[in-house]
Amino acid sequence: MTAKEVRHHIAYSGWASAKLLDAALALPEEERHRDLGVSHKSLMGTMEHIFFADRVWCARAVDPSFEGPSFAEYKPGHTIETEWPLVQRRWAEWAEAVIEEDLARMVEYKDIRGNEHRSPLWQVLLHVVNHATLHRGQAMGMLRQLGVVPPATDLIFYYRERKVD
Repeated sequence: MTAKEVRHHIAYSGWASAKLLDAALALPEEERHRDLGVSHKSLMGTMEHIFFADRVWCARAVDPSFEGPSFAEYKPGHTIETEWPLVQRRWAEWAEAVIEEDLARMVEYKDIRGNEHRSPLWQVLLHVVNHATLHRGQAMGMLRQLGVVPPATDLIFYYRERKVD
């Protein structure tokens, strides 16, 4: 993985999550929080899960100041529409300055059960993007269940819109 690829994929993940969050926020609150029996129950529950993971990994790998409450302590309904862009911006700022050598750095962290782990930064970055993509796909399915055509968030659409080379 190269620094350029990191920049593109971190930017892509933020772009796609923002598009999907906008679609979710356009729905009435009752629909956003309806238990659809998928992933983290509701559309907003799933979006909050993606946000939480983006924030936790940012704190672990990039900027400890983004440390926040654990998922168990996190109160659904926080204004992720204002908090999430801050996390995405921090990821993007970091990615702009990353160099190849940084990607081999080992990240030491504890998982949510308290188990200690050590992973190269490039693996953490791929996980962050892949994790968000998985749950965005679930959220898109929930939007369809609610009768909404979801926004196009596939990677190729990002490349086309942003004219990525």
